[in-house]
Amino acid sequence: MSTALIVTLVIVVVIAIVLFFMSVKIVKQYERGVVLRFGRLHSVREPGIRFIIPVVDVMTKVSMRIVTLPIQSQGIITKDNVSVGVSAVAYFRVVDPVKSVIAIENVHSAIDQIAQTTLRKVVGQHHLDETLAETATLNANIREILDVTTVDWGVEVTLVELKDILLPDSMKRAMAKQAEAEREKRAKIIAAEGEALAAAQLGAASDTMMAHPLALQLRTLQTVVEVGVDKNTLVVVPAPLMNSIGELTNFLDREAAVSQVRGGGETLAGT
Repeated sequence: MSTALIVTLVIVVVIAIVLFFMSVKIVKQYERGVVLRFGRLHSVREPGIRFIIPVVDVMTKVSMRIVTLPIQSQGIITKDNVSVGVSAVAYFRVVDPVKSVIAIENVHSAIDQIAQTTLRKVVGQHHLDETLAETATLNANIREILDVTTVDWGVEVTLVELKDILLPDSMKRAMAKQAEAEREKRAKIIAAEGEALAAAQLGAASDTMMAHPLALQLRTLQTVVEVGVDKNTLVVVPAPLMNSIGELTNFLDREAAVSQVRGGGETLAGT
């Protein structure tokens, strides 16, 4: 065998090996392969080992997994003219690999840009209080707008969440003062309600004591006992109280005398 033939065979074998490796493509489980033949859409290849015609076919692999896209902080002026910085995060996935390759050049960059502009648009249509309190509504609005735009790109936006809202220092101080004033208002209202309930209860107690004068004297004596718990305490009893104590003592003496008289009568009857 001549040297020229051997060289030719080696070259043919090398070319065949190179063409074989160029024709073999491995599509992973989470991917789809979009094949263009002579620049025209030919087919979509499923996961596994797939073969294409070298040079003639070009395969673009498209990931079907959910992609996390951080949205950079955007300087936004709200509807009530307050400048805030809002950042968010979006989650999307490719549902139509053909559209994601044919309809748009770089789907990830396009989603990033449209998400930033949509975030500025939606937040700019709301007041600051609404932006802080109704984040769920804003998330839903942003997601709906993105879905309408990205459906032609073969992409589905699954979730959008506002991540951080940066407020100016002056606005933070104003909101802190507002919150403090609100807490003071609630405290005063609660104190006033307590005073009203206490006044009602005191009125009911005074009516009861007026109907039962002895209850007032007993309450006074109880107060004196509570004050005199400490042996070093000097209690000055007013004159009306002394009179009441005297009347109570006379009452107890009369009751004792009556009891003795009844006891003596019962003794004589027995004799």
